[in-house]
Amino acid sequence: MSPIRCLSMVVSLVVLAGCGGGDDFGDLDAYLDEMRLRAPDKIEPTPTIRSYPTFTYNAANLRSPFSPQVRIDLSGQKHGSSNVEPDPDRIKQYLEGFNIEQFEMVGTISNAAGSFALLRGAGGVHRLKVGDYLGRNDGRIVAISGSQVDVVEIVPDGEGAWLERPRTLPLKEHS
Repeated sequence: MSPIRCLSMVVSLVVLAGCGGGDDFGDLDAYLDEMRLRAPDKIEPTPTIRSYPTFTYNAANLRSPFSPQVRIDLSGQKHGSSNVEPDPDRIKQYLEGFNIEQFEMVGTISNAAGSFALLRGAGGVHRLKVGDYLGRNDGRIVAISGSQVDVVEIVPDGEGAWLERPRTLPLKEHS
């Protein structure tokens, strides 16, 4: 056996001998006896829980009494035309599968073929010309300028006819 190993065993035995043998738990025993004397003889039963009838709030879809009433003036409402309606036989373009709100104009390109708008949305930047369609409401590009793209959408008027609704996609600067 090596001297280092022998020395470490001796030190271990001395440390272990110092840990045992002392019955110095008098203060702990006194504290526990005191707590046992204070403890009640009888434990109170848990209180009974009274059930209350459930309440279902049914006025969630009603107008809030704290907001002003909205008066709808139907005389100024635009009515659809029988001349305007989407073409069901037209082949849909790729960008008509996305909402028009997600597109933003980021620039223009002009060449001999004409002027094109650059629109960001639907996972990339797309080059569009006048007459192209985008958005889910048959939106057709009617004009392209350096600062905006004008689109006309065909939307239902709620009475069975169709309306043309103009929209503008402004140039987004610092994009």
